[in-house]
Amino acid sequence: MLEQLAGLVNGDAALVRRGRHLSGTFLVEARPRSWLVHVLRGRIEKVEEGPFVMPSWRFALRADEASWRRFWQPRPAPGDHDLLALVRRGLLKFEGDLQPLMANLLYIKGVLEAPRGVARPKGAAR
Repeated sequence: MLEQLAGLVNGDAALVRRGRHLSGTFLVEARPRSWLVHVLRGRIEKVEEGPFVMPSWRFALRADEASWRRFWQPRPAPGDHDLLALVRRGLLKFEGDLQPLMANLLYIKGVLEAPRGVARPKGAAR
Protein backbone atom coordinates (compact mmCIF):
# COMPACT_ATOMS: atom_id res chain seq x y z
CA MET A 1 0.00 0.00 0.00
CA LEU A 2 2.79 2.44 0.82
CA GLU A 3 5.29 1.26 -1.79
CA GLN A 4 4.88 4.47 -3.86
CA LEU A 5 4.84 6.84 -0.87
CA ALA A 6 8.32 8.32 -1.44
CA GLY A 7 7.55 9.33 -5.02
CA LEU A 8 4.14 10.74 -4.10
CA VAL A 9 5.41 12.83 -1.20
CA ASN A 10 8.77 13.92 -2.60
CA GLY A 11 7.07 15.08 -5.80
CA ASP A 12 4.88 17.50 -3.81
CA ALA A 13 7.09 20.52 -3.03
CA ALA A 14 4.47 22.12 -0.75
CA LEU A 15 4.18 18.97 1.33
CA VAL A 16 7.95 18.54 1.61
CA ARG A 17 8.23 22.17 2.72
CA ARG A 18 5.51 21.61 5.34
CA GLY A 19 7.51 18.72 6.79
CA ARG A 20 10.93 20.39 6.62
CA HIS A 21 11.31 20.31 10.42
CA LEU A 22 10.64 16.56 10.71
CA SER A 23 13.39 13.97 10.56
CA GLY A 24 13.07 10.47 11.95
CA THR A 25 11.22 7.22 11.51
CA PHE A 26 7.60 6.39 12.14
CA LEU A 27 5.63 3.16 11.91
CA VAL A 28 2.40 2.69 10.00
CA GLU A 29 0.63 -0.53 10.89
CA ALA A 30 -2.27 -1.93 8.88
CA ARG A 31 -2.63 -5.15 10.82
CA PRO A 32 -1.13 -7.57 9.92
CA ARG A 33 1.18 -5.50 7.65
CA SER A 34 3.51 -2.71 8.79
CA TRP A 35 5.91 -0.18 7.28
CA LEU A 36 8.70 1.98 8.63
CA VAL A 37 8.70 5.40 7.00
CA HIS A 38 12.07 7.18 7.14
CA VAL A 39 11.82 10.98 6.82
CA LEU A 40 14.68 13.45 6.44
CA ARG A 41 13.68 17.13 6.52
CA GLY A 42 10.26 16.39 5.02
CA ARG A 43 11.48 14.05 2.28
CA ILE A 44 10.66 10.35 2.44
CA GLU A 45 14.07 8.66 2.31
CA LYS A 46 12.70 5.11 2.22
CA VAL A 47 9.77 2.95 3.18
CA GLU A 48 10.48 -0.51 4.56
CA GLU A 49 7.78 -3.16 4.74
CA GLY A 50 7.83 -5.56 7.71
CA PRO A 51 7.64 -7.88 9.43
CA PHE A 52 10.18 -6.41 11.82
CA VAL A 53 11.85 -8.07 14.79
CA MET A 54 12.51 -5.01 16.95
CA PRO A 55 11.77 -1.92 14.88
CA SER A 56 13.01 1.46 16.04
CA TRP A 57 10.53 4.29 15.51
CA ARG A 58 9.62 7.59 17.14
CA PHE A 59 5.84 7.25 16.87
CA ALA A 60 3.41 4.74 15.43
CA LEU A 61 -0.01 4.87 13.82
CA ARG A 62 -1.81 1.54 14.24
CA ALA A 63 -5.13 0.45 12.73
CA ASP A 64 -6.53 -2.62 11.04
CA GLU A 65 -6.16 -3.07 7.30
CA ALA A 66 -9.85 -2.45 6.60
CA SER A 67 -9.72 0.98 8.29
CA TRP A 68 -6.67 2.01 6.25
CA ARG A 69 -8.27 0.70 3.06
CA ARG A 70 -11.31 2.93 3.68
CA PHE A 71 -9.03 5.88 4.57
CA TRP A 72 -7.06 5.46 1.31
CA GLN A 73 -10.12 5.47 -0.95
CA PRO A 74 -10.12 8.39 -3.41
CA ARG A 75 -13.16 9.91 -1.64
CA PRO A 76 -13.41 8.36 1.82
CA ALA A 77 -16.70 8.47 3.71
CA PRO A 78 -17.14 10.84 6.65
CA GLY A 79 -15.38 9.36 9.67
CA ASP A 80 -12.89 7.54 7.43
CA HIS A 81 -11.50 10.73 5.85
CA ASP A 82 -9.16 11.96 8.60
CA LEU A 83 -6.63 10.48 11.04
CA LEU A 84 -8.21 12.19 14.04
CA ALA A 85 -11.66 10.98 12.97
CA LEU A 86 -10.29 7.42 13.00
CA VAL A 87 -8.78 8.02 16.46
CA ARG A 88 -12.07 9.40 17.74
CA ARG A 89 -13.90 6.31 16.47
CA GLY A 90 -11.35 4.03 18.15
CA LEU A 91 -10.07 2.61 14.85
CA LEU A 92 -6.59 4.18 14.95
CA LYS A 93 -4.10 4.48 17.79
CA PHE A 94 -1.17 6.85 18.11
CA GLU A 95 1.75 5.45 20.13
CA GLY A 96 5.23 6.55 21.16
CA ASP A 97 6.56 10.11 21.26
CA LEU A 98 3.52 12.13 20.20
CA GLN A 99 5.31 15.51 20.23
CA PRO A 100 6.79 15.20 16.70
CA LEU A 101 3.53 13.69 15.44
CA MET A 102 1.38 16.52 16.78
CA ALA A 103 3.92 19.24 15.88
CA ASN A 104 3.86 17.99 12.28
CA LEU A 105 0.28 16.74 12.13
CA LEU A 106 -0.65 18.49 8.88
CA TYR A 107 2.45 17.04 7.23
CA ILE A 108 1.73 13.51 8.53
CA LYS A 109 -1.88 13.81 7.35
CA GLY A 110 -0.64 14.89 3.92
CA VAL A 111 1.85 12.02 3.77
CA LEU A 112 -0.73 9.41 4.68
CA GLU A 113 -3.35 10.89 2.36
CA ALA A 114 -0.92 10.82 -0.59
CA PRO A 115 -1.83 7.21 -1.61
CA ARG A 116 -5.37 8.40 -2.31
CA GLY A 117 -4.05 10.02 -5.48
CA VAL A 118 -2.92 6.66 -6.86
CA ALA A 119 -6.50 5.44 -7.22
CA ARG A 120 -7.77 8.80 -8.56
CA PRO A 121 -8.38 8.94 -12.32
CA LYS A 122 -6.17 11.34 -14.26
CA GLY A 123 -7.61 14.83 -14.50
CA ALA A 124 -9.87 14.39 -11.47
CA ALA A 125 -9.99 17.27 -9.02
CA ARG A 126 -8.52 16.89 -5.54
